[in-house]
Amino acid sequence: MKFNTVAEAFNYYRTQSVEDMQKRAAAIGAEIDSNADADVEALNIELKGIKEARDNAETRSEAKKTLSFFEGSDMKPQKRSFDAEHVYETEEYRSAFFKSLLGQKLNEAEKRAFELGIEKRTDEYNTSSNSSAVLPTQTFNEIIKKARTMGGLFSEARAFSMPVKISIPIGTPSDKAAWHTEADEVDSEKVTVSAVSFDGYEIMKVFSISEKARKMSINAFESYIVDELRACVMDLLGYALINGTGSGQGTGLESGITWVKTAGATKNEVEVAAATDLKYSDVVSVVALLKRGYSQGAKWAMNNATLYNYFYGLVDDTGRPIFIADPKNESIGKILGFDVVVDDNIADGKAYLGNYSKYLGYNLPEGITIESSRESSFKKGVVDYRAMAIADCKPLVTEAFVRLHKKQS
Repeated sequence: MKFNTVAEAFNYYRTQSVEDMQKRAAAIGAEIDSNADADVEALNIELKGIKEARDNAETRSEAKKTLSFFEGSDMKPQKRSFDAEHVYETEEYRSAFFKSLLGQKLNEAEKRAFELGIEKRTDEYNTSSNSSAVLPTQTFNEIIKKARTMGGLFSEARAFSMPVKISIPIGTPSDKAAWHTEADEVDSEKVTVSAVSFDGYEIMKVFSISEKARKMSINAFESYIVDELRACVMDLLGYALINGTGSGQGTGLESGITWVKTAGATKNEVEVAAATDLKYSDVVSVVALLKRGYSQGAKWAMNNATLYNYFYGLVDDTGRPIFIADPKNESIGKILGFDVVVDDNIADGKAYLGNYSKYLGYNLPEGITIESSRESSFKKGVVDYRAMAIADCKPLVTEAFVRLHKKQS
């Protein structure tokens, strides 16, 4: 049958089943592909009519389902079930989490989600009280996002969520391919892979909220939690990435790398005496110490005082400044072509060069847990909240970093 308009085709097919329409559409497609003399224009009109008829049938079907819901048919809402693996990502768990902290009543769906979340935590995270609840995924991601916008090495470091004591392979630069002579044997390269294992150290923060303040909305309370935890837990991790001792805490660049200033194969630092001015050649020497393959993506990291006291105004042998500020403010600027990261956790006079997004990492295997208590501050009329995280951090590949040290005294 030939149709002159899409409307004609629509009226013809709108009373047919979706299966019949799909069969006819498939037949039209086969005819267009196999028949060189096919009336493609007419067949295209018919296809458009079939599509509109099928869309109309699906719309009417959805309308009937919605109507049957309100009429009390078999489309009654079903009891929501939760997947234990993804329960922290659900809106029900997020609502239940903050309602429980605010002392508000939970509905049935929230109770099921919250109980499943507590059960999951008890199975996997039993180093402290099993009554605490894990921060919802959405809230935790917001904390990480805010922490990364604060700048510093935390915004550059590589994030992991791996079980503790598990060895993780980290790839290192390998040799490039070589030209091959036909029929000659090629020796396979033994790839060097560095492995890193994170420990589990506890980070804890206790803060209090008055009973009156607990009347705030869930969204307002979540915003407060995000800011509070970003300021304590994530700032501590940012500090540890540089200054962590590795004893009962994460390991930072300072203690995690053996800094050698004497000439030799292991030299990775240039030291400038306190009474000596920093020179262009010192900065060039630091860049030259970075081993082959690690310079791609490398950045300078230092505090604001070091940048402007020692690098700002320093010129090369032709009189050009080695620090070029970014006029668009998309970054701090560049030193000898490498981007600059400002982190005030770094001591005065120290500047690191390396690829932090690949070779400096932190691990938060279980996110952040929070529990509340009215007993500890009963006489004060406030509620205490305890946030706890299991975390670690360290340089993943120590040879990937070099340092300039301008001694202060």
